[in-house]
Amino acid sequence: MRILKTQTLRGPNYWSIRRQKLIVMRLDLEDVAEKPSNEIPGFYEGLEKTLPSLYEHFCSRDHRGGFLERVKEGTYLGHIIEHVALELQELAGMPVGFGRTRQTSEPGVYNVVFEYVDEQTGRYAGRAAVRLCQSIIDTGIYSSAELDQDLADLRDLRSNTALGPSTDAIIKEAEARNIPWSILSARAMLQLGYGIYQKRLQATLTDYSGILGVELACDKEGTKTILRESGIPVPRGTVIQYLDDLEEGIKEVGGYPIVVKPLDGNHGRGITIDINSWAEAEEAYDLASTASKTRSVIIERYYKGSDHRVLVINGKLVAVAERIPAHVIGDGRSTIEELIDITNKDPNRGDGHDNVLTRITIDRTASVVLQRQGYSLTTVLEKGEIAYLRATANLSTGGIAVDRTDDIHPENIWLCQRVAKIIGLDIAGIDVVTPDITKPLREVDGVIVEVNAAPGFRMHVAPSVGLPRNVCAPVLDMLFPTGSPCRIPIVAITGTNGKTTTTRLSAHIHRQSGKTVGFTTTDAIYINEYVVEKGDNTGPQSAKVILQDPTVEIAILETARGGILRAGIAFDHCEVGIILNVAEDHLGLGDIDTIEQMAKVKSVIAEIVKEGGYTILNADDPLVAAMAKQTKGKVAYFSMNPDNPLLVDHLRRDGLAAIYENGYLSIVEGEWTLRIEEATKIPITMGGKAPFMIANALAACLGAFAQGVDIEMIRQGVRTFKPTVEQAPGRMNLFDLGGYHALVDYAHNPAGYMAVGDFVRNWEGEKVGVIGGPGDRRDEDLILLGQLSAQIFDYIIVKEDIDKRGRAEGEVANLIIKGITGQNPQKHYEMILDETKALNFGLDKVKEGGLVVIFPESVSSAINLITARKSKDL
Repeated sequence: MRILKTQTLRGPNYWSIRRQKLIVMRLDLEDVAEKPSNEIPGFYEGLEKTLPSLYEHFCSRDHRGGFLERVKEGTYLGHIIEHVALELQELAGMPVGFGRTRQTSEPGVYNVVFEYVDEQTGRYAGRAAVRLCQSIIDTGIYSSAELDQDLADLRDLRSNTALGPSTDAIIKEAEARNIPWSILSARAMLQLGYGIYQKRLQATLTDYSGILGVELACDKEGTKTILRESGIPVPRGTVIQYLDDLEEGIKEVGGYPIVVKPLDGNHGRGITIDINSWAEAEEAYDLASTASKTRSVIIERYYKGSDHRVLVINGKLVAVAERIPAHVIGDGRSTIEELIDITNKDPNRGDGHDNVLTRITIDRTASVVLQRQGYSLTTVLEKGEIAYLRATANLSTGGIAVDRTDDIHPENIWLCQRVAKIIGLDIAGIDVVTPDITKPLREVDGVIVEVNAAPGFRMHVAPSVGLPRNVCAPVLDMLFPTGSPCRIPIVAITGTNGKTTTTRLSAHIHRQSGKTVGFTTTDAIYINEYVVEKGDNTGPQSAKVILQDPTVEIAILETARGGILRAGIAFDHCEVGIILNVAEDHLGLGDIDTIEQMAKVKSVIAEIVKEGGYTILNADDPLVAAMAKQTKGKVAYFSMNPDNPLLVDHLRRDGLAAIYENGYLSIVEGEWTLRIEEATKIPITMGGKAPFMIANALAACLGAFAQGVDIEMIRQGVRTFKPTVEQAPGRMNLFDLGGYHALVDYAHNPAGYMAVGDFVRNWEGEKVGVIGGPGDRRDEDLILLGQLSAQIFDYIIVKEDIDKRGRAEGEVANLIIKGITGQNPQKHYEMILDETKALNFGLDKVKEGGLVVIFPESVSSAINLITARKSKDL
């Protein structure tokens, strides 16, 4: 078996709207293509022995063991690999369940589709599933060592790419509130929301975290000074930079016991507490100095009591956790080292922050802490006896958390909320040492030790003991108060032809309202009139550029077939989805072989329109009109035929539509009609002579009206949008070259040729066509281009693209010529493969009053050539 291609989908897609994280693996089964599993000796037995947990897979059966029954009875290897890839992820701790396997039109080649949690692990699981099944085919076994290594690799990959626990908790709360999120490519920043309404976080730092407050919190001595001056109980302390100052520092804080810690440390690194001798102090100084970037060390008075973390968000206390240092409890039999091993086997413990708790590590710090208690790693503790492995209570070093939110005294609540305000933090983690959190600090000699910016949430959302607290809810309440938006409106536009024109016109109409419009097209990404990035930008990455831009107020996104198939859609739903048409283009690419399959690709846009949004459908295209059954949104139709039976029935039911009637583009709802403008007065329609442009304008106007754009702004938009190089490059750009005209259009498929042909046939002079076609189209499509050209033009020049897309030189041109001569053996044509030479030849050959139509590979090059010729002629 051989993996031909692997794709990662990250949004609504051809295979599933709801399951957005999918791996699509194109797999050639080669020698076992025609062999079901029951005809492969020992395969069932080997698979069941290797992965007995596959018994939990129901598959198409309604009971456990259903999938293994199918393997025993006989099913194909693509289907089996799908289930194995899912099970490997399950065994590695990543719950997944969705899969699909479908045969392609290529014999023995399958698309194996399965869900993933993490991209890298998903792709690895696919490769491992093929490797596992191939081994069982070849040898009858897949060793436990190989399987263990696969699972270890999967866990490592997941651990390396996993989000931190705080970020993960915030994302889960955002998802529960239907707030979109994305991870930005720098500094592990999280974006919540779209466009102008977005908010950004880095761990638990937010847009509202002021730099002065964050900097002050990082300056531990400065924090204490500000708090002390405000009457807040804080430890007596001083800062030293040299060992020679240690003795004086100890005297300054009142003598032993003391705490020594780095000035700029975090996560408990370099801290030693309850120091009672000069030898301990010297050792603690070296540890703290090494952990400090500035080599500055804090000497503080040690206060006895328990360590508490108080979390204040947006000025309100939301959680309190008592933190207990990493420790083990004796059983009367085991050594401390053995007890650590037993403790670390707890499934809730992991490495770093990848689980509820962190594994306890045995290192020099642990040995020193044990020694101070009179223990070593070989000590056997009495039953119930406690040995601490860390002096500090950080979860990151193996500590545990006990929820105390309901226990804290009201005065302490007031005090902590005041501290957060004094330091200036929207989210503050306040470390409190007190022997009794239920009593005011002043009564029990409690102190506030530190104030932390970007405090971790793990101890609150998953305490070892006590109630979990949803501390992410107040964060999102702060960032997105009740009633405030988190999304900008999205208008998604797809179809075979007309997408770019409709997108550009839609953006132009919406700009009349004064809003900042971001839009993507086949030639560039734009924000208002400015180019962000040139090139074909109709996929999910381009959409993300717009959705992540903090200036954009509305997104108009051309959404092409290729992006949907390669990576899915970048957003989970849209307010308006426009499907223009479905025609026979790109068939045979990406395993989309029929026009019905192509319609399914385009219908993804209809399926992601939100409830209450609008799905704009072409009533004159049966494949598009049928998508009304697949959308949750309201349906609105556009049509060139006011008597279209579907349209008439829709309007009878008080539906919304846009129609071309009596020479006008009109919005119709039920029995009332609102005329927008005469087609002859709308520049993009070429004086009303380009029916396909009228259809595009109907779709754009209807989409804008459904989105709430005022009718006067729609009128202004269609009146001022022109098919010029500036506003619509490569879309019916007509140039007056004095004695003749040139028309540049990016038509590259039969439907596009026919649409342009409807306009060209109305031209009274000679009609010359400079034509070609993309090399990755089917032979029959290229032949059809030739046939259509023979019907449209008086004289034809056949050229080829520079990018042959896998074809030999001259192959595309000869297929087109075959179509020309098959349609009209007497038709005059020339074959000039170089596009520039072909264009110049056409412009030189056309007669007075004639029209040269160019279907270029490079729109910009064709326009530049024509513009240069026009300037020369002038």
